[in-house]
Amino acid sequence: MTPHLDMIGLVTTDMARTLDFYRRLGIDIPAGAESAPHVEVTLPGGLRLAWDDVTTIRSFDPDWTPPAGSPRAALAFRCADPAEVDRWYAELTDAGAHGHLAPWDAPWSQRYAVLHAPDGNAVDLFAPLPTPAEPS
Repeated sequence: MTPHLDMIGLVTTDMARTLDFYRRLGIDIPAGAESAPHVEVTLPGGLRLAWDDVTTIRSFDPDWTPPAGSPRAALAFRCADPAEVDRWYAELTDAGAHGHLAPWDAPWSQRYAVLHAPDGNAVDLFAPLPTPAEPS
């Protein structure tokens, strides 16, 4: 069997704040999960997303330290249309998320924005830009 991507795991220093952030993005996370040291959910399509509290990680890897510098990976969330990118960016930053790059029209024909989740992980919001009408 060839290995296949099954789960994306993230480490958090504040489980409650982190889960609230991802719930706002529409991820169905069970109530009460904030007190668990490990939380995982299955997304539509079968991919799993998981969070581990930093103290759990350090219990089996005492030398673990969070990466320094810029995020090395990002979770990208497709929005319904360009206006939704703007709306979600505003809603999440109004709720306290760090807005890294405000929405802009990217040269790859998408409305794009970048936020940071509570632990600094990059979260991208994007939607295809409308294609120009063909000249008649």
